[in-house]
Amino acid sequence: MSDKLAIGIDLGTTHSLICVLQAGVPTLIRNATGGVLTPSAVGVDDDGSLLVGQAALARATTHPELTALNFKRDMGTGRPVQLGRHTLRPEELSGAVLRALKQDAEQALGRPIEEAVITVPAYFGDLQRQATRDAGAIAGLRVERIVNEPTAAALAHGLHHLDEEMRVAVLDLGGGTFDVTVLEILEGVIEIQSSAGDTRLGGEDFRAALADHVTGLIARDHGAPPDGAPRTRARLLGACEAAKRRLSSDPSATLALPALPLADGRAVDVEVTVPREDAERIWQPVLDRLRGPIHRALRDAGLTPTDVDHVLLVGGATRMPAVAALAASIFERLPSRELPPDEAVAHGAAIQAGLKHGDSAVDDLVVTDVAPFSLGVAVGTKMGTRTVEGLFSPILERGCVIPTSRVDRFYPLEEGQRSIRLEIYQGEHALCADNQLLGTLDVPLPRRVPTEKQGVDVRFTYDLNGLLEVEATAVETGTTRSVVIEQRPGALSRKEIAAARKAMAALKFHPRESLPNRTAMARADALHAELTGVARSILQQAVTQFQVALDSQDPRDIDAAREQLLAVIDQLQ
Repeated sequence: MSDKLAIGIDLGTTHSLICVLQAGVPTLIRNATGGVLTPSAVGVDDDGSLLVGQAALARATTHPELTALNFKRDMGTGRPVQLGRHTLRPEELSGAVLRALKQDAEQALGRPIEEAVITVPAYFGDLQRQATRDAGAIAGLRVERIVNEPTAAALAHGLHHLDEEMRVAVLDLGGGTFDVTVLEILEGVIEIQSSAGDTRLGGEDFRAALADHVTGLIARDHGAPPDGAPRTRARLLGACEAAKRRLSSDPSATLALPALPLADGRAVDVEVTVPREDAERIWQPVLDRLRGPIHRALRDAGLTPTDVDHVLLVGGATRMPAVAALAASIFERLPSRELPPDEAVAHGAAIQAGLKHGDSAVDDLVVTDVAPFSLGVAVGTKMGTRTVEGLFSPILERGCVIPTSRVDRFYPLEEGQRSIRLEIYQGEHALCADNQLLGTLDVPLPRRVPTEKQGVDVRFTYDLNGLLEVEATAVETGTTRSVVIEQRPGALSRKEIAAARKAMAALKFHPRESLPNRTAMARADALHAELTGVARSILQQAVTQFQVALDSQDPRDIDAAREQLLAVIDQLQ
């Protein structure tokens, strides 16, 4: 067994977790505020320092313009986010979250952490996976493996069923992404048979649909809220998130929005009660979007719903009764939440880290995976006197077991061509224009050789980390050109990663040791804006007592006052 220690990280859209394999058992690591779920949120505090996690999330309703959420959905796009005077790419925002998780792990384990296994949605493409590696590098982590989230969940599930034989469908619905993976477990071997998904479908879409409905009710009864008002929208989204969670267990949920601004300048106290059946009607279009990836994964695996033995629900959004009911109706069996939905992926990431470093506790476990997308090249063909170009010719079909290597032969279109430019694409569409360009490779052709002898063998080799190597060999001369598709268009260069890591180190982060206090105050500020009357007075008194304790600088008084403040917040919420 290696003496190195690699951690497993579930880098989620709404929450992230960190886990380590200890004595063969996946163990979640608590963050600075004592929880295992770290919100994937980055914000700017009043003094200009960066807040990460719960403190940033608590300020999302009061300072939405200084808070970044859901940036996982933009991984691989390079789309910048403006937070005060800071302009950060999604990779840098994710890097800030990973940096905080790394610090939590080092604090808990008492040793430096340099390596990590990070999970991504199975349907993340090449650009998004590279962006995740870049985020790890920015945080000072060497990303040993990128693992699909449903595969990680299957690893965690398989650890408890090493001696069983079963076919499992994993439905992973998180805050921002949805994945479906069909797999088979046989004597400790987990064989992934297919994956499908939607990288822009998750719990956030249910929340947004509910917020749009509530906005319509407010407009009907009181008047329209102002357009383009981020704080009003943030309050609505926060209230709808709380209501969505309550509706997972209660038949109805009431949203209270005191002093809500309207477009005409008035402020009104709003209270809206949403029955669960109304919410599920509102959510039906979102629920319908779940069906496509489920049926596509089954079709790719060559199975019908009744061929599946177990349906495993993963991700916090699967706690919604409507999601479980949808799964039951499709598979004709009750789904399982054998593992905590929020934690299963992180457990699997830790297990994969143990496998990577030869941990004897998991040496009976073997896992295979499949390519989530087809990979190929652009080709052309002659139709009479016309030449049709830009057609997609897959070399590795989606669903093929990885790691894998395959070769196809191609020929030049025109007599006298001196070279072939291979355009490498990822996707499922017949036309390359609808797929994702990953890179190009130029291959010289021999002179004075008939076109039919100027073949080029193109080999695609794809590994478990999503690393693609393309090798092209001119058959007549043996001349070979190759490229490793690791620096994708729009991705950060090594120089840019180094610069981003240096900039990250120079940024002023809120001190980790004082995050529990800052988080408590941020939660109190957000709740104070929602309360009126006696409840607001009770909260104000608890805040005052906490401020007195902070001024005393006595750690015991501070801890006691903070716990009292948090208890008041929990009660009033």
